[in-house]
Amino acid sequence: MEFTASPGVSLGIELELQLVRPHDLDLARDAGELLARLEKRKLPGAVKPEITQSMIELNTTVHASCATLARELGVMRRAVAEEAGVLNLRVSGGGAHPFHDWTDRRIFPNERFHNVVERYGYLAKQFTVFGQHIHVGCPNGDDAVWLVHMLTRYVPHFIALSAASPYYQGEDTSFQSSRLTAVNAFPLAGHMPFVRDWAEFLEYFGKMKQFGIVASMKDFYWDIRPKPEYGTVEIRVCDTPLTVERAAHLAGYAQALAAYHLAERPREPSRAVYLVNSHNRFEACRYGFRGEMVEPYAGVKRRIGDDILDTLSMVESHARRLDCGAALDALAAAVRADDSDAKWLRERHAARGALPDVVRDACERWEKGLIEGEEKR
Repeated sequence: MEFTASPGVSLGIELELQLVRPHDLDLARDAGELLARLEKRKLPGAVKPEITQSMIELNTTVHASCATLARELGVMRRAVAEEAGVLNLRVSGGGAHPFHDWTDRRIFPNERFHNVVERYGYLAKQFTVFGQHIHVGCPNGDDAVWLVHMLTRYVPHFIALSAASPYYQGEDTSFQSSRLTAVNAFPLAGHMPFVRDWAEFLEYFGKMKQFGIVASMKDFYWDIRPKPEYGTVEIRVCDTPLTVERAAHLAGYAQALAAYHLAERPREPSRAVYLVNSHNRFEACRYGFRGEMVEPYAGVKRRIGDDILDTLSMVESHARRLDCGAALDALAAAVRADDSDAKWLRERHAARGALPDVVRDACERWEKGLIEGEEKR
């Protein structure tokens, strides 16, 4: 399993989206029809199926900065919204649909997805949750393993900054992000083992494959994992934001963090990061910015929002160099204002009184977003 080298800290994302029926705002089952229409359009990235027919996934091309990534997302967002409209569909972000019934879902007719159903049973339909995956380029496998260990310390940051699934199965979960509960049900969820380098990772992977537990890297549902065929490290804990703007900002943060750590090497990997990881990710899912994480190197508790702000300042020079300074400024402003997508969804419910109306507003928010440089409709 060769690790394909990537130039610099290149950037790309995958974005899973909800397909919604306009008449009752429940999830639709029309991914196949929408994908067929989108195949006829010349898009800069790709639009792919996901495990159920209520979902699609946007895949961007590779970018040097989140500014160009944002513009590409704007083009893709507009195309998806237009073609969905032709089919009388709505499209929304968010980490979970607020009130759908998982038993109503239909698996997309794809060999890999049917294998998932065969292996995991009902968990496959319950996996109708929606996330953002961020890929950051790495020069080699050793750096990728090292960077996974480094970035795991920041898992609660990405959960809190992207939290957009407070409602699930018609109930307020009291969480900012309920999505990871569905991911955690899979036996190969969690985190990468504490391997020292790429050679040790290959030894681990070989044993898992020999045991018949995995066939490929896709079988690991880790929070962060190496992606050797792309030459990236993939962050997988984010809810899909309610706007593509926020998705681009999160990607910019990941890029700046990776650049800082690869260039300055401020710390060495520590097992303490994994000792506190479950606690930290729970705090972020439950309380968002107000949660308390254990800083694994100092061994002290810190408010997650404060830790994010300090880290944004720490990586600022790298962010400016990579042309993602404005993205980090926007994230800092959101933290200071306690402005999360989960909070917005709850505010819409308080104002509207019904979850279908919240979904309608979320569709409007995603479909009408405006990326700088995108032509207004």
